Amino acid sequence: MRLTEFVHKIFHSHPDHINPAANAMDLIKFKIVVVEFSENIESNSGEVIARLLSSKDGLEVSYFDEPFSKTFLNLESRTLFDLIDRGQTILDKTQADVLIWGYREGCKIRLNFQTEKQYENEDCAFVSLLDSLYIPAELLSSGQPIPPAVGNLIYGAVVSSLNTFSREKKIQKRYLLKRIISFLTKDDSAKNLSIEYMPYIMNFLGIIYLSYCFDRGQGKDFKIVKNLFDTALKHQDLITAPIHLGCIYNHLGQLYDCSTKYIPKQSARHFKEAINYYRQAQRYLSKYNYPYDYGYISYKLSHLFLSYWLYKEDIQALRDAVFQLRETEKIYTLSLFPEFWAQIQSELGYMLGLLGNFTKSEEISELAISSYKNQQKVITERRKPLEWAKSQEHIGEIYYRLGKNAGDKALLEEALEYFHDALYVFGNADNIEETRKITADIAKTSQSLNLLEE
Repeated sequence: MRLTEFVHKIFHSHPDHINPAANAMDLIKFKIVVVEFSENIESNSGEVIARLLSSKDGLEVSYFDEPFSKTFLNLESRTLFDLIDRGQTILDKTQADVLIWGYREGCKIRLNFQTEKQYENEDCAFVSLLDSLYIPAELLSSGQPIPPAVGNLIYGAVVSSLNTFSREKKIQKRYLLKRIISFLTKDDSAKNLSIEYMPYIMNFLGIIYLSYCFDRGQGKDFKIVKNLFDTALKHQDLITAPIHLGCIYNHLGQLYDCSTKYIPKQSARHFKEAINYYRQAQRYLSKYNYPYDYGYISYKLSHLFLSYWLYKEDIQALRDAVFQLRETEKIYTLSLFPEFWAQIQSELGYMLGLLGNFTKSEEISELAISSYKNQQKVITERRKPLEWAKSQEHIGEIYYRLGKNAGDKALLEEALEYFHDALYVFGNADNIEETRKITADIAKTSQSLNLLEE
């Protein structure tokens, strides 16, 4: 397979999407740390990759060669937690944006990419730690320059892995991806790679383009990305481990998931396709073997089912949304993921509140209240007063509904207490909109109480 010819063919008809800007913003430097590779022979492949990436725009690269056992890099489920924990320790120590792991499998080098909060609420980063880019080991040990097509593919994989939280970094990430795609389309380096690398290369090409165009809402972008992932699946007989197939299905789920938001004309069909591909991914990334990937896919499924319910008003979709979020809750625990757990509890409160309202179930509504109170174990009045007050407001709304429907004075009085707590915080913060809303809630709750007392 000739990588450059295939990429040129895929992207050739879309040059308007990939020409880099004439005047780039001042480059933000993303910090990349390459960990010394795990290899069974004397080699310096990690240093070769570090030197390669050091020549790329927008990256500040360092090499981490502190000695420690790397037996966990085999990606087996029993050692996955050790890999994540060790990587997190290095990320904390180096303050890296992306950590690159390298592991030799026969004549191949496998690259994996780890980031801070990789298994929490990602910010348009579609890369899992399990996503694996294989390249021939000889390219890193021959002493010859790495072919530009391969170098830019690695560069694109690194940039795609970035979790960017500020507006400036989002813009910079997209600019770099735009340049990388342009390099890949114009690169005529004639380096032939064996067909066995096809599914892994297509997977990362799909990730690179998806990371660039995910919110553009253009059907031709969708077709390009789908073509890349479909090509990876067509060569699945070359995939050496089920987890790699699971990653490809996961990215197809991500693609259709994005399209439900940015290509609304296709929403109904794409909702179903996204759910189908995510569930396919979970067959290979099971709850017991790869819990973090499984749990995060469940998290995405919960959002899809909720959106589908809002779109179709199908009550079963709302039940499915709650079920998937409960699956996520089992994996992302308070002790290990306090912030993400609190977010899950908030979303559970919202979904259970909706379900309790539509099913007229007091029991489900009480579960919603419990979820909001769970959130407040992390989101306290002192730490995050506005978020805490919003939860108080939501709890008050549920108590109001229950009290009004049942004609229960005690529940309405409970609602008033929660509304007043929220009003105090929002009033002190000079949040006029929330203050007006809660003042209206207090007025209607008081009116309901007065009617009961007459």
